[in-house]
Amino acid sequence: MKYEVDKNGFYGDFGGAFVPEMLYPNLAQLRDNYRRICETDDFQKQFRDLLRDYAGRPTPLYRASRLSEKYGANIYLKREDLCHTGAHKINNTIGQILLAKHLGKSRIIAETGAGQHGVATATVCALANLECIVYMGEIDMKRQEPNVARMKMLGAEVRPAKSGSKTLKDATNEAIHDWISNPEDTYYLIGSVVGPHPYPDLVTRFQSVISEEITRQLSEKENRAHPDFVLACVGGGSNAAGAFYHFLDEPGVRLIAVEAGGHGVDSGESAATSVLGKPGIIHGSKTLLMQTDDGQITEPYSISAGLDYPGIGPLHAHLFASGRAEFVSATDDEAMEAGRELCQLEGIIPAIESAHALAALKKIKFDKEDVVVVCLSGRGDKDLGTYIDYFNL
Repeated sequence: MKYEVDKNGFYGDFGGAFVPEMLYPNLAQLRDNYRRICETDDFQKQFRDLLRDYAGRPTPLYRASRLSEKYGANIYLKREDLCHTGAHKINNTIGQILLAKHLGKSRIIAETGAGQHGVATATVCALANLECIVYMGEIDMKRQEPNVARMKMLGAEVRPAKSGSKTLKDATNEAIHDWISNPEDTYYLIGSVVGPHPYPDLVTRFQSVISEEITRQLSEKENRAHPDFVLACVGGGSNAAGAFYHFLDEPGVRLIAVEAGGHGVDSGESAATSVLGKPGIIHGSKTLLMQTDDGQITEPYSISAGLDYPGIGPLHAHLFASGRAEFVSATDDEAMEAGRELCQLEGIIPAIESAHALAALKKIKFDKEDVVVVCLSGRGDKDLGTYIDYFNL
């Protein structure tokens, strides 16, 4: 089975580029140049230097001893929460801002749900002295106020998406409309492994530094490069794509993708796309998509602003359809309890997105010798308001 994107931008049956004709030149420019630019020694040196000196990589691979004792396995946390800006998103934005400058773009647009990608985009735009406009759902702006303030402090303009569910899907719609209106000078800095080809591939490549480091760190700590399990939350799925990448062709590594179950997959308020979705096109890509019988997108729901997306990236759709990755879901309640458990066992407050991945620990039977890596994709500062309300703190 092949897990790399093919020349037409597909992972198996999923992917491609289904966009308005006005965007063809932009995508063609990106598609025809991204590999050539990104694989040069000069680009790689700039990228690696910034990951090290600016973003703070490599992030630690921390053995969570109390969590390990509770679940009867050797559980490691890949500490993406310790990156500059507080999540894995900075890996991708550093790569894409360098690419945008190579392409001569002067204006950057982005979409964000939980706000971490918006903050990371605003951060690298400040670093590169480029105009930054971030689209964010009106509801997400209210529940992620600290991140909205951070974006504004960094010089970005935050534009609310007021249509539909007023969340991530709608912010993405607004960003695409902007790109159509400003095709010449604008670079759309997509935050996840979604959208038209080549975005899923280029974002995966930038995030693959996560699994690259895991192999090296495990070799030092466990004298083995491959874990038995890798767990990561999936909305669009960039942290999961990065954490899985170097293990895709290693069948002995079980890849566990954890989706947002919301109030339950049968409740009508969920974002568990692998269970509720069927093939369709969203934001320029064919993937698994929550939709009605007549093809209208079903509104997703999750307590986590970064996971309430009605689809998944085409790579993940392929991993699900092929059986390479196992997809499970965690409800709001399960995720919140898992988040509190990590706080009290290990002294780490996770993002609610990451707490969904932690919730899957209860759903898997481990052997005591198993090596388990959980991608802790972000820190919980941005979610303290939600934790406070949920637990009546």
